[in-house]
Amino acid sequence: MPSDAVAIIGLSCRLPQAPDPRSFWDLLRRGASGITDAPADRWSGLDLDGAPSRGGFLDRIDTFDPGFFGISPREAALMDPQQRLMLELAWECLEDAGAVPDRLRATQTSVFVGAIAADYSTVLQRHGLEAITPHTVTGLNRGIIANRVSYTLGLEGPSLTVDAAQSSALVAVHMACESLRSGESDLAIAGGVNLIIAPESTLGLTRFGGLSPDGVSYTFDARANGYVRGEGGGAVLLKKLDRALADGDHIYAVIRGTAVNNDGATNGLTVPSPEAQEKLLRRAHQRAGVEPGEVQYVELHGTGTRVGDPIEARALGAAIGTARPEGSPLLVGSAKTNVGHLEGAAGIVGLLKTVLAIKHRELPASLNFAEPNPDIDFAGLNLRVQTTLGPWPEGTLRAGVSSFGMGGTNAHVVLEEAPAVETAADGEAPELPAVWPLSAKTEGALRDQARQLLNWLSQHPEAAPADIAHSLARSRSLFEHRAVVLPGDRAEALRAVADATPHPSVVTGSAAASGGKLAFLFTGQGSQRVGMGEELYTTFPVFAAAYEEALRHFDPQLREIIASNPDGLLDTTLYTQPALFALETALFRLLEHHGLTPDYLAGHSIGEIAAAHCAGVLSLSDAAKLVAARARLMHSTGEGAMATLQGVEEDVLPHLTDALTIAAVNSADAVVVAGDTDAVHALAAQWKEQGRKAKVLNTRHAFHSAHMNPILDEFRAVAETLTYHEPTIPIISTLTGELADQLTEPAYWARQLREAVRFHGALTTLGDNGVTTYLELGPDATLTTLTRTTHPDAVTAATLIPNRPEAATALGALATTHTHGHPVNWPTRGTPGTHTTLPTYPFQHHTYWLQPRPGVAAAADGALWKAVIQGDEEALAELLTLDPEQRKAMSAVLPALSDWFNSVTTPALATDVSDPDAENDNRCAAPSLRERLAGAPDDEVGQVLLEAVRRYAAQVLGLESAADIDPLLDFLELGLSSFTAMELAARLREDGLELDPVAIYDHPTPAELAEHLHTAL
Repeated sequence: MPSDAVAIIGLSCRLPQAPDPRSFWDLLRRGASGITDAPADRWSGLDLDGAPSRGGFLDRIDTFDPGFFGISPREAALMDPQQRLMLELAWECLEDAGAVPDRLRATQTSVFVGAIAADYSTVLQRHGLEAITPHTVTGLNRGIIANRVSYTLGLEGPSLTVDAAQSSALVAVHMACESLRSGESDLAIAGGVNLIIAPESTLGLTRFGGLSPDGVSYTFDARANGYVRGEGGGAVLLKKLDRALADGDHIYAVIRGTAVNNDGATNGLTVPSPEAQEKLLRRAHQRAGVEPGEVQYVELHGTGTRVGDPIEARALGAAIGTARPEGSPLLVGSAKTNVGHLEGAAGIVGLLKTVLAIKHRELPASLNFAEPNPDIDFAGLNLRVQTTLGPWPEGTLRAGVSSFGMGGTNAHVVLEEAPAVETAADGEAPELPAVWPLSAKTEGALRDQARQLLNWLSQHPEAAPADIAHSLARSRSLFEHRAVVLPGDRAEALRAVADATPHPSVVTGSAAASGGKLAFLFTGQGSQRVGMGEELYTTFPVFAAAYEEALRHFDPQLREIIASNPDGLLDTTLYTQPALFALETALFRLLEHHGLTPDYLAGHSIGEIAAAHCAGVLSLSDAAKLVAARARLMHSTGEGAMATLQGVEEDVLPHLTDALTIAAVNSADAVVVAGDTDAVHALAAQWKEQGRKAKVLNTRHAFHSAHMNPILDEFRAVAETLTYHEPTIPIISTLTGELADQLTEPAYWARQLREAVRFHGALTTLGDNGVTTYLELGPDATLTTLTRTTHPDAVTAATLIPNRPEAATALGALATTHTHGHPVNWPTRGTPGTHTTLPTYPFQHHTYWLQPRPGVAAAADGALWKAVIQGDEEALAELLTLDPEQRKAMSAVLPALSDWFNSVTTPALATDVSDPDAENDNRCAAPSLRERLAGAPDDEVGQVLLEAVRRYAAQVLGLESAADIDPLLDFLELGLSSFTAMELAARLREDGLELDPVAIYDHPTPAELAEHLHTAL
């Protein structure tokens, strides 16, 4: 295969009766037609003057999900729906290929889009000059269709909309291939869009004589009398074949060669040339390195016109048909018989049909062929229309796709099946648990995504959970609203996500709601248990390797002691501390392997040495020496006791003696004392007599007390033999409760053994430093419980919990951190899973249109709408009769109406501005916001300013209320443009708040802008 061959690695489409490639193939395979009468609300009440009303239509072209793409509702209503459709098609195409859009930002990814229609401009013209806004220019410019994709996704390769009449989309594919071959692009999105919005365009084509009066495309049939219009679009993702193979991409088919030419001078501007078409076909095959006779099928331009069909047949027969063996005619067909002629997007439809046919190794029927066109010599040209669903002829699958423009620009693509690729065997590596992460920009979209996947599972029961996990984890963008489906009953878990109900195998959360830092907490002595880590050892190779490596530095019997606890040895300090250190080190390596990077570490007693090693203060060898010495020496101390008391440190201090000391302050209401056995038991009894909780701990030693004094010199001597480094991860000391700055000093570790554990102080410091998520590394949830006491609003999770399956618990902890803003590299099989084409993002569609969609009562009346725009008083009065839903529909199109509705239906605001959604449209008559805030408390001023920013931002963006403005979201993500930024500044100035529009870009979130205004006040 030539080195400049191009692989098709992703597909998307939105076609009549076929909203995605899977349903398009189903339509083709069934031999079904997507041609229907025009939707009832498309041209309601308009006279088409004899133009055919049948065609291939999409269900709803007035809807869009602007928030997903960072576009305001106000701008969305003024955007050509072809721009909106192409944004969604580009996204779906990338998802289908497993190309994460965020990772393509600032890459040489190009966008080429075929489009010729401008119907939305016609719709705008009906509204007069008053409907023109600063968004009109970008909203209606066809060139922006491709540019909008590049801008939104941050793509830096070539970006242009191609208008070559009906061949535009296939010319776009040709240009994309050329860009890849030249090295100008590394990846290319190519496609086309076409929407039938205004009846005027259909009327024009009718009077031109191009449309079938009975609404049927009779391609190559004797009844050929014109084509049927179709709308929708499609896209393919292209990459050089050698790179696609190297990257392990799923390849649908290969583009071997492309060619474009023009008819030149013919008998008329729109009259095609058979000679030019024949030259095009020969040129395409020459560039492909494929003999024409090797091609088995050609997807025709095939419009079903009396003149065009015979000319196309003559060229095909001369270039390809007669080159094939006798008795083996060239098979031909046209998707226009299924979905209509998509004009500027027709070429991408033909390409998609042929690619799907190659993928499924079946040729679908071309419809409406009953009697051969008498002007086509099928036998002499060696052509045959494919009229039934059937297999491809024998041999390597090869096909061609043609597309011709009415002005003479012709395009042809030569396709071939993808080369066979050997799949690397997984070997003997254990199958990792299949975790399914879902995410979306909104909670509603997250629920819809779960529904989509649940429905997909019912249709693909054979799908391997590991393959689904691989696709979800490696080929999807990560958004704010998240859910993780853990191993278990997947269907029930997905149903729970869809219904927003709890389920033991589901973890949900919002990254935006958390937004804080992450801390790892290493558990101390007392949390040990028999068999801890055994299930993780057999499940996760990374854990097993780290565990083995740590255990090698201790007693050879330690692994067996942990597993079976002979003679209770695991509960003796000599073995407890090394066991905990090895386990916690392996847990850290497991989390590190899966992408979690903590902002801070903290460890309780022995846990602090594990934290120090993981932060790079001590090598594994040196840390193990310190742990072994600590365990041996502490084990050698005399008998003592420890107890936990309910209360604050000040309550305990009066009871301290030489025989009794504070060993730990674990929370604001939990203090541990240690010392002589009699003294500890006596104080615990006294505490209970006072009605407060007290618990004597299961230990024979008095750690962190004067009982440790005899071993300090020897322990310090061991510490002085080690090599220390500055930590690579900040550690909050549980000796001081502050950021550790003495970890490289041997004396610190001697103090850390002897003095009280200030865990509560460390937790307080972590909270003060912005930590909102805490993950405990140890065999129990001891520190998690303490953390919840100190920080009840924090996100907490333990990696292991007694009597719970270890793998599920560890994955649940990962899921908790992931769903609250800390991305995880989810465990997947060692080699890429089988390519799984999962449902693409569930866009949340709502109506955005230049006028309310037909069917919204009085708002649908064109005369009324025009009168409203022109400010006619009688028309405005009529609006007061509309119900809330009708008002909402009109306000979505013209945001100023929202202000007007509020001004006539709600009383003017009083001086109290605490209601964030209150509208103040009588600003000139009432004191300004600045005046009303004079003398108000600082916290009240800040809140009111924030709500004012949110309220005015919602107004200029066309959102329903201030509640739709996330105060922490960037204005650009909310859809603010330079125009609406100036309008926002103007509204704030009208309310007495001086603001330069540039300040909005310097303070890019509502919260930051409100803080700026607060400072200015």
